Amino acid sequence: MFASNTRKIALAVIAAAALISSPSARASAPNAPPQDQPTAPSQLAKPVGTVKAIAGNTITLTTDGGAEVNVTVQDSTRMVRTIPGQKDLSKATPLQIQGVEVGDRVLARGQPAADGKSVNAISIIVMKKSDVDAMKQQERDDWTKRGTGGLVSAVDAANGTLTISVSSFGGTKTVTIHTTKDTIVRRYSAYSVNFDDAKISTLDQVKPGDQLRARGKLSDDGKDLAAEEIVSGTFLNLAGPVLAVDPGAKTLTITDLISKRPVLVKISSDSQIRQIPPQMAQMIATRFKGGAGSGQAGAGNAQGAPASGQPNGGQANGGMSNGGQRPAGDGASQSGGGARQPRGDFQQMLSRLPAATLSDLKKGDVVMAVSTQKDSSGAVTAITMLSGVDAILAASPAASQVMLMTPWNLSAPSAEGMSP
Repeated sequence: MFASNTRKIALAVIAAAALISSPSARASAPNAPPQDQPTAPSQLAKPVGTVKAIAGNTITLTTDGGAEVNVTVQDSTRMVRTIPGQKDLSKATPLQIQGVEVGDRVLARGQPAADGKSVNAISIIVMKKSDVDAMKQQERDDWTKRGTGGLVSAVDAANGTLTISVSSFGGTKTVTIHTTKDTIVRRYSAYSVNFDDAKISTLDQVKPGDQLRARGKLSDDGKDLAAEEIVSGTFLNLAGPVLAVDPGAKTLTITDLISKRPVLVKISSDSQIRQIPPQMAQMIATRFKGGAGSGQAGAGNAQGAPASGQPNGGQANGGMSNGGQRPAGDGASQSGGGARQPRGDFQQMLSRLPAATLSDLKKGDVVMAVSTQKDSSGAVTAITMLSGVDAILAASPAASQVMLMTPWNLSAPSAEGMSP
């Protein structure tokens, strides 16, 4: 998940290697050559990337810059395996090329060839894909346990605070996010659903109406969070019936209920499509009819005006849900209705819904979607899409602005950046 966050790259050069990155999960790897190597450090190549192929004593890397580099493992090459979270190589273990697999992360250091496309390795540090995946899962779990998210209502960059509106089945509450000089602040790209594209930013880039996620220490009353990391972005919220589906082109066209115009929605490998069961949709619709959802979350009015008053292509900003941390007072006790309401928030509900594919959608289906901003052609890319929402939108046209769907994956990036 948001995801991801986009990660700080903390380099602490220790003895023989660089530090593995921290929370936002940019994994960094050790890099110092053996002391008996006469080659000057400035002359060494340091390719970092993901293993694409292995043939004989050659490892082909796809670097983080997108190039391909062949790394030759020599008899004298020192190769070790390390794991995310290690501060030095004291716990690294020796590794042979037979133990390297496609998908592993590698930092090599060695003498570059004249063509710049190959390296004779002096040292190689390997981070196994399984270890990286485990780290990513820990990241997701931590965002869920210690995270919260919602729609930004106020920003005080001078004092390092932000105020967000957090929605759940139990209603909407305000949470104040407190930052320090050590808080990692990232900004999501307006045109990408890839969490790796979130960049280091500053609080003054965050605006009312933006969506924001934060993780850190939440106060006992759930009203304040001391943030270790925050990530924000501006996204579109769409809802309406499907006009056409083109699985081959990986697109669908929907008629947006706010603009009354067709919108071409692209589906990428990062897009998440979920199907809400009819019984659950009806339960949520009943909740909205009872007035608990109407006008909440500060996402805008029923006509789609953004809370910030800033134009956003005619769409209302979609809010972000609480990341799984249920503040005190959330849940059934605040439902305000006669029926027993589910505890937790929309994010928790959505994470448990069955996954769907573009082929599962057909003309006439009604969907909600959080998407990127429109590109130059007027198309958007879906980040999260929820189908089976007919009853919900019938109960409240503004439901898509209150049902806060997570607009990004807050897990570690798919290719943890290793830096020399």
